[in-house]
Amino acid sequence: PIPPKFRKELKEGVVLTLGIEKCISAYPLADWKKLAATLTTGSVTPSKLRRLNRAVFATAFSLNIDGQGRVALPAPLREYAEIVDEVVITGANTYLEIWNKVLWEEEKAISREQAWQIIESLERH
Repeated sequence: PIPPKFRKELKEGVVLTLGIEKCISAYPLADWKKLAATLTTGSVTPSKLRRLNRAVFATAFSLNIDGQGRVALPAPLREYAEIVDEVVITGANTYLEIWNKVLWEEEKAISREQAWQIIESLERH
């Protein structure tokens, strides 16, 4: 189930799509609409914009959360994220990420290490 602290944001609906890494990104419907609007206008060439839109929207699923805070993960997204059994749901600022538990542990270690490196580089600028 979606953790209770996140459910309020998702009560109007949730859009699931491929995450940049091997995870599923879950956007509150209102935030997805804002993201979709920004993806229709961009400073890239029309052909690149079309490709971006295909990649993003072809894998997007608009769903509702049931009374127990659950959402069915569509098969194409489960396959992409290698989700078979246990998942980890983590906040990522304006959206959630749904991870295969093993892949999350690997990503978490890498992210923590790189986060400090990024912070240090920001402090130098």
